[in-house]
Amino acid sequence: MNASRSGKGRRIVLWRHGQTAWNLERRFQGSTDIELTEAGVGQARRAARLLASLKPDAIVASDLRRAAATAAELSAVSGLPVAHDAALRETYAGAWQGLTHEEIIERYGEQYAAWKRGEPVRRGGGELETEVADRAAPVVLEHADKLPENGTLVVVSHGGTIRTTIGRLLGLEAHHWEGLGGLSNCCWSVLGEGARGWRLLEHNAGTLPEPVLGDDD
Repeated sequence: MNASRSGKGRRIVLWRHGQTAWNLERRFQGSTDIELTEAGVGQARRAARLLASLKPDAIVASDLRRAAATAAELSAVSGLPVAHDAALRETYAGAWQGLTHEEIIERYGEQYAAWKRGEPVRRGGGELETEVADRAAPVVLEHADKLPENGTLVVVSHGGTIRTTIGRLLGLEAHHWEGLGGLSNCCWSVLGEGARGWRLLEHNAGTLPEPVLGDDD
């Protein structure tokens, strides 16, 4: 999917939420509404100061508490309001939600292996990755289209949703999306507008390398 006004220098910063208790437990969150830990709030606060230096023009976030609380930290330092959209929620993964990584592999090993091979899989009977991109990518583009020339949009979302959105905006076929590594808590990726559409300028950027803890590792 190409940018609609090529060459105008817009940027999209896709920022993953801070740490949750389920991240630490390697428990699949999906669309379950889990809060940030105290450490997660601290991560969001530190990252918000860095992202505010980019002088963003707009913020849109998932309405799940871990993303909304992360976005609130950037709102506090930038003065920008946050638009919340349920279309930016993490992948709904049905029976996988609430299970640890080990439990998923034990109970749904074949399904997990097929997903990692890039096959279209309804993990736990939930959404396909392409369906996540179908709902999330248009919201990101809708907000990006409102940016001024050289403007910056910050999208606060979840690891899986961010990865599928990046894949869709770059025009990659779905079975290649797994080639984009997961995002660490409160790290971000940057898409920039080029002559032929969106380009990946940074991936999993942050202050220091952190482990990837979550549904998309």
